[in-house]
Amino acid sequence: MKLGLLLGFWGADGPPHGLLPAVREAEAIGYESVWTSEGHGSDALTPLAWIGAHTSTIRLGTAVMHMAARAPAATAMAALSMDHLSAGRFVPGLGLSGPDLVRGWYGQPFDPPLGRTRDYLAIVRRVLAGDAPVAYAGRHLSLPLPAPDGSEAVALTSTVRPLRPGLPIVLGAEGPGNVALAREIADGWIATYYSPYRDGHYRDALALGAARPGARCATGDFEVIGTVPVVLDDDTEAAADQLRPVFASFIGPAGRNFHAQALVRMGHEDVVSKVSALWIAGNRKEAAAAIPTWLVEQLALIGPAGKIREELPAWRGSLLTTLVVYVPLRAQILGQVAELILG
Repeated sequence: MKLGLLLGFWGADGPPHGLLPAVREAEAIGYESVWTSEGHGSDALTPLAWIGAHTSTIRLGTAVMHMAARAPAATAMAALSMDHLSAGRFVPGLGLSGPDLVRGWYGQPFDPPLGRTRDYLAIVRRVLAGDAPVAYAGRHLSLPLPAPDGSEAVALTSTVRPLRPGLPIVLGAEGPGNVALAREIADGWIATYYSPYRDGHYRDALALGAARPGARCATGDFEVIGTVPVVLDDDTEAAADQLRPVFASFIGPAGRNFHAQALVRMGHEDVVSKVSALWIAGNRKEAAAAIPTWLVEQLALIGPAGKIREELPAWRGSLLTTLVVYVPLRAQILGQVAELILG
């Protein structure tokens, strides 16, 4: 199992202190990849390009670029540029995000997500191939778009040839339909909430996607990337306390909440209902406190080093091929986590 580092997106004060030295340290001690994210603040590509200019071997991934933020051709152009500039280290990770962000931030339609993802990825791949004008007629996205007067538009070919014609694309997904789709049409799947103790529904979804005609990857070539918080602390309860507010902020909000639904599929509906009710009522601290330690332990690696070491076999024997950890960007912690997971 390979080790990656999740940088996420920036807070109100901009990039975290010591970002670049931390990534260089991670590269030096064996982290195989580094991943950026985006919300409604910092984007995923700009920090990753900056990191790529100051590193030489570590893979550069997005977990994830929002599809609503960019037209498919713009995503493909960014991938072409990043791949050339990084000498083949770029891994575009794409995802839908949720309806609030898609509609409220990007001003784009959200439904239907499965068909839109299929069309989006098909156009991206045709641009990346760089061998013909890109013409695609999908159910939800088409290229080129006819002119308002009905006249025919011109299909264009990328002026940049790909460094890697088979540049891998991975998809972030949580629902079973999207996980199956990722297995069918992508080169990997990014799991946001994953537990090695409750992953039967994910295994079923991946098997369904792999069995579809034309599934892209052979079994051994498909990458499963799990983003996993790690908190080293001699006090397990104190470690859990660091993550409870984070989990509550993701699973508490009302509406079409894919994070909450992911935990419900794992069998944690009672906890989700309680946390959500408290969160919606404005009781944020109580919502965080309602997340039990055992649930944090299902989704993260927390506590003393010896305890984490005992739990790692379950993660090594899971679906994950890459464990992407979310930890404080300090050399000592990066080293301790690498020693635990890679040692």
